Amino acid sequence: MRVAALFRYPVKGFTGEACDSLEVLPGGRIAGDRVLGLRTGTSTTPDDVWSTKAEFVALVNTPALASLRVEFDHETHRLRIHHADEVLLDDVLDGAGRGRFAAAIERFLSGLGENPVASRESRFPLRVVGDGVTSRYQDREPGYVTLHGRRSVEAVAAAVGEAPALTERRFRSNVAIEGSGLWEEQRWIGRTLRIGDVELTVESPVARCLATHAHPVTGERDLPIMKTLLTLLPTQRPTFAILLTSSRGGRIRVDDPIEVCG
Repeated sequence: MRVAALFRYPVKGFTGEACDSLEVLPGGRIAGDRVLGLRTGTSTTPDDVWSTKAEFVALVNTPALASLRVEFDHETHRLRIHHADEVLLDDVLDGAGRGRFAAAIERFLSGLGENPVASRESRFPLRVVGDGVTSRYQDREPGYVTLHGRRSVEAVAAAVGEAPALTERRFRSNVAIEGSGLWEEQRWIGRTLRIGDVELTVESPVARCLATHAHPVTGERDLPIMKTLLTLLPTQRPTFAILLTSSRGGRIRVDDPIEVCG
C-alpha cells in the first residue's frame, strides 16, 4: 500500500489544494489545513475558538461553494478565488482584505437562485475567522487526519453509475491510498498505521453529511451519496474514510509506504 495523493483545505468549506507532502502536527492536525473560515452573522463564538460547521458557510449548507476555485499563499496570506473565468477576489488577508473576502462571498451567495444562507438575512454579514496559520476549524474539535482507499471511491462510483467521473475530491480526505482492499480501511479502527516515518492511530470512521452530495466542480447536489453509503456499508450513519491522530506527528509524502502495525 502507498500514499497516492495528499490534500489540505486552507479555507473551511472551500476547495482544497493537492500537495506533495503534508506536515502532521502533534495531536493530528494538518499544518495549513482549515486555517480560515467564514462564520455567519448568527454566530457568537469568538474568532479563535472552535465551533461546529453549522456556524460556517460550508458545503453542508451551501453546496455552490464547490464551484469556486481557491488558491491560498500560506506565506503571504494572499487569497485568490475564481468562479468560472471570473476572479472574485485576489487580495492579501490583512484587516481590509478580510472584509473584502467576506463581501465577495456575500455577493456570490446573493446571486444564487437557491441558497439557504443568503435567503436568511440574519446570516449576513459574514465574518472571516482564523489567522491563516493555526489549523483549527475541522468538523471535529480534536485534531485529525482523514484517509480513504481508492478502491472504496471506485465502489461508490460504480454504485451510483458515475464511474470513473465520481472522484475522491467529493470526499475531501487528506490522504488517498492505493493498494488496500475494498473498505479495508474500515477494518483498521483501533489499530496503528505507519505512513513513511509517521505513526498514526485509527480512531473512528468518518460519518458523512450533505457536503458529499455537492459536485466538486459544479457545486450542484447531484447524487444521493449518503443513501448509497448506507447501502454499501450498512451502519447507523453514512460512513466513508477514517479519522487518525498522531502523538508525535511528522511528514507524510506522496508514494510513502503504508504499514498496519498493531
